[in-house]
Amino acid sequence: MDISGWISRRADWSPAKTAVRFEGREIGYAELDAEVRRLAAMLDGELGVRSGDRVAHLGLNGPDLLALLFACARLGAVLVPLNWRLAPPEHLYILQNCTPKALLVEPEFIAATNGIRDRLGGTRLVAYGPPRDDWRGYDALLAAAGDDAGQPRAGPDSAVMLVYTSGTTGRPKGAVLTQNALFYNAINAISAQDITSADHVLTVLPMFHVGGMNIQTTPVLHAGGTVTIHRRFDPGATLAAIDDDRPTLFLSVPAVIQALIGHPAWAATDLTSLRLVGTGSSTVPEALIRAWLDRDVPVTQVYGLTESGPVAICLPEADAAARIGSCGKPAMHCDARIADDAGNDVPAGATGEILLRGPNLLSHYWNDPAATEAAFSDGWFHTGDVGHRDADGYYYVDDRKKDVVISGGENIYPAELENVLADCAGIAEFAVVGRADATWGEVAVACVVPRDGADLTPDDVRALFHDRLARYKHPRDVVFMTELPRNVMGKVLKYELRKTLARPAG
Repeated sequence: MDISGWISRRADWSPAKTAVRFEGREIGYAELDAEVRRLAAMLDGELGVRSGDRVAHLGLNGPDLLALLFACARLGAVLVPLNWRLAPPEHLYILQNCTPKALLVEPEFIAATNGIRDRLGGTRLVAYGPPRDDWRGYDALLAAAGDDAGQPRAGPDSAVMLVYTSGTTGRPKGAVLTQNALFYNAINAISAQDITSADHVLTVLPMFHVGGMNIQTTPVLHAGGTVTIHRRFDPGATLAAIDDDRPTLFLSVPAVIQALIGHPAWAATDLTSLRLVGTGSSTVPEALIRAWLDRDVPVTQVYGLTESGPVAICLPEADAAARIGSCGKPAMHCDARIADDAGNDVPAGATGEILLRGPNLLSHYWNDPAATEAAFSDGWFHTGDVGHRDADGYYYVDDRKKDVVISGGENIYPAELENVLADCAGIAEFAVVGRADATWGEVAVACVVPRDGADLTPDDVRALFHDRLARYKHPRDVVFMTELPRNVMGKVLKYELRKTLARPAG
């Protein structure tokens, strides 16, 4: 069985039960199943999508993205959800790397995509809504399609999601998740959060991330519950939805929590419907966790990566208040261990790299066998994160080996920014590191040594990133230095830069 059966079986059991709520529309399981089948017929007939073909999506959150995931699952095709915050050159790299059969784009992203469309080869371009600017119209294609593409053509080992995560070399890697991986991820999430058909999830995080898609959204559909989707996060709208729609589950990241508790409506919002709030994506400050606990709402942390689906380690609800700072224990179908550089287990309390093993993990990196081989050792996936496990078996994340900056829940890899700085003739040396920030958790800071005679200002440096990288990746600060700290081999000591940036000015 493929994962589209989650919807079709629920449609048999409880056809009128609301599966998705979106902008005033309530979609029952039977209606969602019909949409999935019709969309699969459109992909199969009108767009020629076959098993193994990639189908890319560029747009905000909505039921269309969920239907597309399950339609791809039914055909054995692979959904490529694009981060709408990326710049067109970044989208171009991903699209040329995965060569999708079709690209479905929401209207607000058509203009930007038109700038790269002539380099997309034979990809069939579809605009949501009516036809426009030589794009095929989604509505017309769907109307012309049949009601069903026939029997499902995929199984548990078929790839179903290809999710790109930025790499340490500055180029994103595509993590391939199979239908089996999404199934076991759902079981991990359901078990960790005690999700049932009575649950109602409020989803505001972007669903192009595995977090927004797979920590609560798809698991609650597997369980037969309801998900309310917001197109994008807005603190006022989120608090109003908690007040009015009465969700039982909510997923957040530190920047979202900060925005919520800083909103004027926070104190007056009725949070009593929430039985659990999930959080993660980076180290979560205790003050943000206590903001929920002080309102009698339990908070559970989830640790994982794009490559793990992402649910890998979870904090049990019963330990929410007693184990603040811990990401918990391994999920139901995921093993974890802490190992030293030689791959040996370290004792409780000692730091090492977090390794994972389980059916929820990626099968491989798309078109990158070298990266796949480097990521696994004897079946264990190397996360690149450094942590420790206490004597009771609870895991803690201490640092990140890969120097990734996590700002507002988004991963920013310094190598991407450093590739841009390398193109500036006026810069002699450069490095990008993260600095703690009260609002975003971390922000990227560019440390720059100008060349002799170069007349550079911070604005000049920031301007280098315009139209090159997504705005959230741009450095929030530029610090000029006379030299960068290096070891005897000439490697920049980024931990020294982080310590320098952490010192009070003056």
